[in-house]
Amino acid sequence: MKRDFADFWNLLWELALGVCAAFALLNLFAPQQDLPWKPLDLSHPIGTATAAKVDDFVLPAAAAPEEITAVTEACMQVLREAGVQVERAPDRDDGGFCVVRGAVRITGGAVTPLPSSLVMQCPLAVRYVIWDRQVLQPAAEAAFGSRVASLNDVGTYSCRRIYGQTDVAARPSEHARANALDIGGMTLADGRRVSVLADWPGDGPRGAEGASFLRRIRDGACRVFSTVLTPDYNDAHANHLHLDGAPRSLCALGPSRGRLAAAAAKAG
Repeated sequence: MKRDFADFWNLLWELALGVCAAFALLNLFAPQQDLPWKPLDLSHPIGTATAAKVDDFVLPAAAAPEEITAVTEACMQVLREAGVQVERAPDRDDGGFCVVRGAVRITGGAVTPLPSSLVMQCPLAVRYVIWDRQVLQPAAEAAFGSRVASLNDVGTYSCRRIYGQTDVAARPSEHARANALDIGGMTLADGRRVSVLADWPGDGPRGAEGASFLRRIRDGACRVFSTVLTPDYNDAHANHLHLDGAPRSLCALGPSRGRLAAAAAKAG
């Protein structure tokens, strides 16, 4: 009996040593972006733990002012360490569901510039920088041999329900919390412009290459943002990409049933 008990503890000890050794090897050799216990570094590729690390900066609904300040400052520090110039913006409360907390403004640095008046929640700013570095710029260079110099027709905060509905039963938009980014297009460093409205179908000024580029940055956005909507989703998004950090997840990778039905009716 005593021998069985000793063998059992020896086995547990060996298992514990094995787990510790495996963890040490994982910690040493696995990419930092795939390890949830490693700090977020915006210079690293998108990994399996990237989204979860960004979520660490999402403020809980009942966060106290002290927590809002601490979490937002930590979020801003990650941006600054990545060479992004960022400043705290005033929070706002327009009543009801239109409340913005942990607001920041990107003012410059190593990122595609945004309008100086644009205010967003800090986690959304982090998602934007990751997407810009790891998706948008590489896709532009691959498709056009030119980097993106600026974004066009960009918006974040808007006190409204989804799609601007007036029905009180309609869900509040993530724009009402400055947790969503709309992008209508971009201007390349060589002056060429890419428009979601004109180039998404593939027969616009940028041709099939433009359509492919827009879908590539859509696909990459789905790895960073929780919700990604495009012209394929519905007519309300015919002229822009919608990217947000909502707690729910929706990546619209193909035409909605409504748009497919409309296209079939038109063809018939």
